[in-house]
Amino acid sequence: MPPVSSCDCPHLDCVGEITKEELIQKSHGQCQDCKVGGPNLWACLENGCPYVGCGESHADHSTVHSQDTRHNLTVNLTTLRVWCYACGKEVFLERKLGPHSPHSNSKPLPLPQNVGLTGLKNIGNTCYMNAALQALSNCPPLTQFFVECGGLVRTDKKPALCKSYQKLVSDLWHKNRPSYVVPTNLFQGIKAINPMFRGYAQQDSQEFLRCLMDQLHEELKEQLPEPCDQSHSITMDDSPEEDNHSQSDNDFQSCESCGSSERAENEVQGGNALIDDTNEAEMLIPEQDEIQANREWQKEKNMINDLYRSGTNGITGGSTGVDIDKDVDTTTETTPIISSQGAIKVQGRASVTTFSPPKNKRQKKYRSIISDVFDGTIVSSVQCLTCDRVSVTLENFQDISLPIPGKEDLAKLHSSTHQTSLVKAGSCGEAYAPQGWIAFVMEYIKRCLLSVFLKGKRVGDNMYSCEKCKKLRNGVKFCKMQSLPEILCIHLKRFRHELMFSTKISTHVSFPLEGLDLQPFLAKDSSAQTTSYDLLSVICHHGTASNGHYIAYCRNDVNNLWYEFDDQSVTEVSEACVQNAEAYVLFYKKSNEDAVKERRRVSGLFNMMEPSLLQFYVSRQWLNKFKTFAEPGTISNDDFLCLHGGVPPNKATFIDDLVVMLPQNVWDHLYSRYGGGPAVNHLYVCHTCQTEIEKLEKRRKQELDMFVRLNKAFQEEESPVVIYCISMQWFREWEGFVKGKDNDPPGPIDNSKITVNKNGHLTLKQGADSGQISEETWNFLHSIYGGGPLLTVRPNISHQEVESSQSEEKIEVETRSV
Repeated sequence: MPPVSSCDCPHLDCVGEITKEELIQKSHGQCQDCKVGGPNLWACLENGCPYVGCGESHADHSTVHSQDTRHNLTVNLTTLRVWCYACGKEVFLERKLGPHSPHSNSKPLPLPQNVGLTGLKNIGNTCYMNAALQALSNCPPLTQFFVECGGLVRTDKKPALCKSYQKLVSDLWHKNRPSYVVPTNLFQGIKAINPMFRGYAQQDSQEFLRCLMDQLHEELKEQLPEPCDQSHSITMDDSPEEDNHSQSDNDFQSCESCGSSERAENEVQGGNALIDDTNEAEMLIPEQDEIQANREWQKEKNMINDLYRSGTNGITGGSTGVDIDKDVDTTTETTPIISSQGAIKVQGRASVTTFSPPKNKRQKKYRSIISDVFDGTIVSSVQCLTCDRVSVTLENFQDISLPIPGKEDLAKLHSSTHQTSLVKAGSCGEAYAPQGWIAFVMEYIKRCLLSVFLKGKRVGDNMYSCEKCKKLRNGVKFCKMQSLPEILCIHLKRFRHELMFSTKISTHVSFPLEGLDLQPFLAKDSSAQTTSYDLLSVICHHGTASNGHYIAYCRNDVNNLWYEFDDQSVTEVSEACVQNAEAYVLFYKKSNEDAVKERRRVSGLFNMMEPSLLQFYVSRQWLNKFKTFAEPGTISNDDFLCLHGGVPPNKATFIDDLVVMLPQNVWDHLYSRYGGGPAVNHLYVCHTCQTEIEKLEKRRKQELDMFVRLNKAFQEEESPVVIYCISMQWFREWEGFVKGKDNDPPGPIDNSKITVNKNGHLTLKQGADSGQISEETWNFLHSIYGGGPLLTVRPNISHQEVESSQSEEKIEVETRSV
């Protein structure tokens, strides 16, 4: 926002006039002492000195030259970084130079802030990773988040890949950067997530990208706020019923090869104990005080069962021997009981806490910097070729994978009645338009890329289920863009994998460097405003499917020049070189000149800032979007506010990382243009949220303590008469809630996935992911959460009996495993 303060260096007066073209010409030369070539040669900036020498990666003759001649200033001919040996720091040269010669048409030396030109060392066939990281690093919205919003990079999920990536990005874009960085920590983290990347074999760069971005989202995701429902005492679970949308609503879609580390840690085999692992037993089942008499404990269990049966029999207002709806104020030790309405109440001096039976859990919606930057949506319509019914779905995408057509595809495209006239794709498209079939490749790729293609399914091939016909049918699929991502990632499917071998398609694909317009390909009701995209970076593959090498071409956002990133080597290249690249993955960014002008306007408001008593807080995440997005959207101060307008207690300790203070004139301008908000000039910790958190913690403790006591009694029982079955999937959700891993309680108990209907009777499904608990434990959990169906096991009969709540059915089951 405000300009960076200038660097004071007393040695700048010794610098002679120099142009960028002269430096580029010198970069093609050699060290004058050892004759080694570039990259990373250093040129002396002393007035009249033509010396060019090598750097630390060789004999460091540039430093020797400075020591011998006392010439203090030198410039890196690859990165244009200027260094003063006397001051021992980087110098911003242009601020100290006057206007250059009026007779010269060359551009002056740019500010040496060309950070991001650091190479990555190959640590064992890792060019696929290095190329992907460099391409991702040159996406400004993502990189600026990790550089400027570093305090938001928080996670308790292993392997904490987001922190490794943050450290890597900081090293790549630091002004005092080395010539290359070794990405060891990030590589180890990726290997921990996905075994595919272990060892030293060459891997696919696009698959690495998907795995990395999926894990970054998983570690950084935040649940989107939902409207508060005031009709219940606990707002954590009181959300409307789940919308009947497709799986790609707002959730980031994980790639199949990657998963949540938390999910992996919590996986338990079906039929095993109701704990994560052997070390988790102490957490889930802590040691209990053995003083309590068995007789008193049995009375308490009987009370649970009696109250449960009363509730299931529909007695909600009658007497059960205890006035369970009356607040109790005594000095006796607290004892939890279960009301007939499913509410936990505690008898004792402490105030009574009640919990409403939960509804079905609504699917949570999350966002992260990954989804903010890369997520878009496609409207997909499939028309049944039998009944003509059209089914419409909204699908999220993070990248678009496009086939490269063969000769047969090109022939069909050429003869298709749907073929349109060739649209120019900028200078690159014009260059290749005369090349016949390549022009058709361009048109085919554009049409596939923009999801404006008709795809007829052959009989028996990829048929879909028609809701009207109630059968698998052939159909024709139409796709249109609904919402456009800030950065569009395009994957060209160059590799074909068939049985025992793989092949590569080396066909040249032309692509524009600027002005890729998606306007003609939007859905009719799309609200997208900015539809033009410029190329940011290209991942290229050279060689064959079995033996090749990855590099990346990236446009530096600071000086707008293109560079080749070949592992630890970084070299400036021309636009023509990029256009001729064998592209594999391309990154395009929205282009909006109005957004650039608006950023300049706001920067000017800072310079005209007058003393003001009012300062307004704005979300640091949104401000980062304003600086880097073409469409930052409405101001989203909900990032650091709760539904009640205060700071959530769990964010209070790092609130400075979440907000930025703006003067009133800047806030007024931003608010009038973008809306949103709310306006905040005072921060306070929300007392309402604190009270709810305390209630939630109390609830967790009560549920966990009661389960532990009931489960311990069950383990000590020698020969239980009946054992109850419970879905381990549901139990893991409940366990995550009571241990504080998940803020939302689980929905009703769902045993539907562990049951099978045989002749009208529910029985335990063979190999089902189920656990076994006591009757008291079942009654306890069911009285709070409801659900079902109920399944029981009689363990002392060779062919054990399993009952539903209405009938009895004999089946064989595994032995008791809790």
